[in-house]
Amino acid sequence: MNLKNSKPVDILLVEDNPADIRLTQEALKECKMVNTLNVVTDGVEAIAYLMREGEHTGASRPDLILLDLNLPLMNGQEVLAKIKESPGLKSIPVVVLTASAAEQDIVRSYDLNCNCYVTKPLDLDRFIEVVQKIEEFWFSIVKLPRE
Repeated sequence: MNLKNSKPVDILLVEDNPADIRLTQEALKECKMVNTLNVVTDGVEAIAYLMREGEHTGASRPDLILLDLNLPLMNGQEVLAKIKESPGLKSIPVVVLTASAAEQDIVRSYDLNCNCYVTKPLDLDRFIEVVQKIEEFWFSIVKLPRE
């Protein structure tokens, strides 16, 4: 369990919907673990953040990526493919957190090596609960490699 004096877990949210960004922020504020949430709103910015390019040269390496599929400029599956083909990034767990329940999106995301696929609940309370459970699972139960 992450204690208050421990290093916060670093989460990158790749999401273009302001309402979903706010809900995710609220859900993570209520979590037991200390966390830092960084947000990027399109696929191109996500790759720049992860590669520490441009305005993101000082970006920290995330411990977890929450990735929407429906993004401007570069869709989530293209972002996922770039992450998983990069030797320096492929070990970062990627949770696809998206509105799409389409079977082809699920299959394609797993083909691209996402670590799990979660369909966003429409109910606000359930959405917050799902985000909290994602954080709890990835940081309380799973053992992750260090950089």
